[in-house]
Amino acid sequence: MKGIILAGGTGSRLFPLTKVANKHLLPVYDKPMIYYPILTLKKAGIKDILIVSGKGHVGGFLELLGSGKDFAVNLSYEIQEEAGGIAQALSLAENFASGEKIVVILGDNIFEDDISEYVSEFESEEDGSAIFLKEVANPSSYGVAEFKNEKLIGIIEKPLNPPSSLAVTGLYM
Repeated sequence: MKGIILAGGTGSRLFPLTKVANKHLLPVYDKPMIYYPILTLKKAGIKDILIVSGKGHVGGFLELLGSGKDFAVNLSYEIQEEAGGIAQALSLAENFASGEKIVVILGDNIFEDDISEYVSEFESEEDGSAIFLKEVANPSSYGVAEFKNEKLIGIIEKPLNPPSSLAVTGLYM
């Protein structure tokens, strides 16, 4: 099982802080934001991790994180040449994944819960995928799951009229 951290985006809501640093390198409480997804994956037993980020930011990640030795993980990096969203970023991870199951986590989301149980369950399944959702009070501020007959049929980004109150958390398997 391998992990992929998507650390792209412009961080426009954090401007002007993001004028000088990638949002994932900014401190959240006592450590840079990027530490949280690395530690979440490590705690779940995932030691091979790919960080995908924009070409202007990979140097900052390399300088801060290096090979991952300080975390007892193996870090690799892939450069997303231009903003292309999650699907395009994941296409850059195809060689890294090399046919193995993957856990994808957005680098600017912090998970308080241990995901180890979910990772173990997913790893033992023959096939399938998972997208993690959370019920929220203001779903129009998030990507929201749309269901038909209890089956996920789509994700609508920041809908005016949300089809559910279940927001996408930024964790995928």
